[in-house]
Amino acid sequence: MTLHLQTKVFLELFDSRPEPPLEQMTPVEAREMGLRYYIPSDFKIFSSRDLDAGGVPARLYLPSAEKNLGLCVFMHGGGWVIGTLDGHDDVCRRIAVQSGHAVLSIDYRMAPEFPFPTPLEDCITATRWARDNAASLGCDASRMVVCGDSAGGNLATLVAQHSGVDLKMQLLVYPAVDARCVTESYRKNGEGYLLTAASMDWFYGHYLSGASSSGSSPLTSSPEDPLVSPLLASDAVLAKMPSTLVITAEYDPLCDEGEQYAQKLTSLGVPTSCVRYRGQIHAFLNYGRFLDDGYLAIAQLADAIRRACAN
Repeated sequence: MTLHLQTKVFLELFDSRPEPPLEQMTPVEAREMGLRYYIPSDFKIFSSRDLDAGGVPARLYLPSAEKNLGLCVFMHGGGWVIGTLDGHDDVCRRIAVQSGHAVLSIDYRMAPEFPFPTPLEDCITATRWARDNAASLGCDASRMVVCGDSAGGNLATLVAQHSGVDLKMQLLVYPAVDARCVTESYRKNGEGYLLTAASMDWFYGHYLSGASSSGSSPLTSSPEDPLVSPLLASDAVLAKMPSTLVITAEYDPLCDEGEQYAQKLTSLGVPTSCVRYRGQIHAFLNYGRFLDDGYLAIAQLADAIRRACAN
């Protein structure tokens, strides 16, 4: 399929901005750019509040005053370097309201100030805290799911693999699951579609080799490490995954690896659905104001959460 017409117009607007490519910026400059283009959400929700999730900042979204809601623990994207709770505020509001269940969005620390494995450790800590304190949040610990987009999808599935929290489902939107970056979609979609192969190199460079906040020697890891590339986890680990929904975008460097992950889970007997949004690009979930498919994907996630938390 050709590029969606709405997306074509969106990319033309994106390319007209004055900023240089991401890989030519520092992390601080990239974060400042994100703030310049931030649009606050006006989507109504019963309540949202910031809280401390076992030492990790987080934001809780409640769709109603009901008790014993299911709980979606959400990890935002941004290449482990950029991205904020506010940047995914509209997505989380809509998921909570449309699913009828609570969403806890995790404000994990980011590279290069806090490189691998700190973001993952924060997400595991917050998810375990959510399980242990679900009742105080108005939620049911037996009905939890994890969800994340891009780097957040990487973190969400690693939480499913290693947190020990019993999850009803994992929902992964164009997840980064193979840091080797060698798939065909990297070759086909590596330039011209918002996320580029060069920007992924920039993200992984900061995530895997960024200096620690204490000023000590950099922490490093390998793209072959299953804690970096969850696609490379053992069959024994992957076979224990909860029911899974993977969403990919046709014009995304990460398209192939997300679909390979879904195929591998299916081959191991994990109930898995994989949906490719044809004509779409990476990060379309965040641009529902401009791209109809963004809101459609949010509705799909909300429906899957509602079903997973139904019993």
